[in-house]
Amino acid sequence: MLTTQYTTEILKELQRTAELISDNETEELVNGILEAKKVFVAGAGRSGFMGKSFAMRMMHMGLDPYVVGETVTPNLEQGDIFIIGSGSGETQSLVAMAEKAKNIGATLAAITIFPESTIGKLADITIQVPAQAKSGEDVGNKSIQPMGSLFEQSLLLIYDSVILRFMERKGMNSETMYGRHANLE
Repeated sequence: MLTTQYTTEILKELQRTAELISDNETEELVNGILEAKKVFVAGAGRSGFMGKSFAMRMMHMGLDPYVVGETVTPNLEQGDIFIIGSGSGETQSLVAMAEKAKNIGATLAAITIFPESTIGKLADITIQVPAQAKSGEDVGNKSIQPMGSLFEQSLLLIYDSVILRFMERKGMNSETMYGRHANLE
């Protein structure tokens, strides 16, 4: 298969996956973020990179987002929301963070392949992404891509779609957001 054919197949996989994601679940996330004092995001590996891009867009919107593990990240408090992107929902470092967030009284949101995972069960808001698991465990949505690529790509698209929903609800557009774009580049 040629590279462009792979690209076409990846886009088809993303379309199939997007059609299976619940609008109600994603709207709960939008509401949870809009009601929160501060927003925290975390993920391991590539899922973490998707979270960082989401935090950047939320900052462009004028929200108060933080990436867990960065040196400028403040303490999590009651009234905040903590969003974890984890395909398995079992990454031990993220499980520990989820447990701590629940003990603090923050809202916990999980975006995961497995809502019955440890993190999924702890979460107040859960978005299931029916993508192929890294382990190859069959969740009914096979991918030609390696490991967790379909989940990670879907995670980025969910995050970007949540941003579009914010923009709609807040009457914003790219021009209003661009005023917060980095200027020390």
